[in-house]
Amino acid sequence: MFRPKTAAALVAATALVAAGCGSSKKASSSSAPASSGNGSPNALSAEAQSAATGDIPDNQVFLTFHNRTAKYSIKYPEGWTQSGSAGDVTFRDKNNLVHIVVANGNAPSPASVAAQLKALKASNPTLQFQSPQTMTISGAKVVKAVYTTKSAPNPVTGKRVTLIVDRYELAKGGKRAVVDLGTPKGVDNVDAYRTMIESFKWR
Repeated sequence: MFRPKTAAALVAATALVAAGCGSSKKASSSSAPASSGNGSPNALSAEAQSAATGDIPDNQVFLTFHNRTAKYSIKYPEGWTQSGSAGDVTFRDKNNLVHIVVANGNAPSPASVAAQLKALKASNPTLQFQSPQTMTISGAKVVKAVYTTKSAPNPVTGKRVTLIVDRYELAKGGKRAVVDLGTPKGVDNVDAYRTMIESFKWR
């Protein structure tokens, strides 16, 4: 009489552990954008349950982040949450997102950036992007692309948040940086994000 009950308890406990692991993985995957592992980060995506936030004010104070491991510095808005380390760092204020990935790599080209985004679209069908273009920012050659993604539906309202992302890629000394600056649709962060990307410096 004891053994069947024990077996049933073990099965139930195993199911609970498995369910817990699944929910934990889901939570961690939505908490910060991940890197694809080859130096090209996954596309940014908004969180359906996170407030969109308003425009970054004109009098916003910026601090300078020095990444001694990845050897760069960049300005970011005071008060934003920082997560990650080394070559994969994220700054966040609700659905305002800035994601920086630095890895070994060749200088980007419009064709290579377009290929990255096409590959990302295979795993995120909501992704849409404009043709990447070469430009110069603070004396450095960069490739810029603009893409959009949509969040999962809000479980209460059913609404989805559209995130507009400026992706910049630049390289120096065998290292390539991918800087994604994401803004919810309807929010104006143009000036603040210009300040950030223009402040990026290799060290």
